[in-house]
Amino acid sequence: MSTHEGPAVQFRDLAKSYGETRAVEHVSLEIPRGQFVALVGASGSGKSTLLKTVNRLIDPSAGEVLFEGEDVSAQPLPALRRRIGYVFQSIGLFPHMSVAENIAIGPRLAGECLAGLRIEELLRLVELEPDLATRMPDALSGGQRQRVGVARALAADPHLLLMDEPFGALDPVTRDALGERVRALHQELGLTTVMVTHDMAEALLLADRVLVMDAGRIVADETPAALVAGKGGEVAQALVAVPRHQAERLAELSR
Repeated sequence: MSTHEGPAVQFRDLAKSYGETRAVEHVSLEIPRGQFVALVGASGSGKSTLLKTVNRLIDPSAGEVLFEGEDVSAQPLPALRRRIGYVFQSIGLFPHMSVAENIAIGPRLAGECLAGLRIEELLRLVELEPDLATRMPDALSGGQRQRVGVARALAADPHLLLMDEPFGALDPVTRDALGERVRALHQELGLTTVMVTHDMAEALLLADRVLVMDAGRIVADETPAALVAGKGGEVAQALVAVPRHQAERLAELSR
């Protein structure tokens, strides 16, 4: 892991525009090492855009992003992305490659060969059997494919894990189980994790800190407990109201 003692990630007056559309409006914040942060907001609020500036899938229009104290725009892209694991919303496995080949693709592109024992270790970390290594992605369930996606993101021992709606395509039971496993891996591996989700219940249950975005701005920055207690403002509380109302309805059914 890094010896850098400051924040894992810093956004300094970051902005991103697409013509007249302003996706991110001058965001400044720090994410300490070891924190699990959820970025929550409605579609189009800017959360995925903000996330993707960290590993330079999107370049900002203004401001800067620092990762472990260094401006990401000044770092060689392959070296930067090797230190950042990324889990795609659409899973993104290569259909013509085996599970093992998908997991090993990052190190391979960096000129390294991932040992079979390391691939087995990664599969076990995401609670998959090692004999799945030889299977093709179309032979796996959606949950298994996303677990392989997480294993791939961890293959190069990243310092930072970025996840963009990682569980959105999964059924509720699989989604809950994989979310709990990712949270456990965050703790076990000493990661810093930033997850984009539109599901406030998921954010409240998994994250240490919840950032709520609206129209490209951070409008709330609270702990889950503070949000449940009513803090964070109108936009945040509108999002919290959904799982709260669901919980109330379930409670009524049990009476």
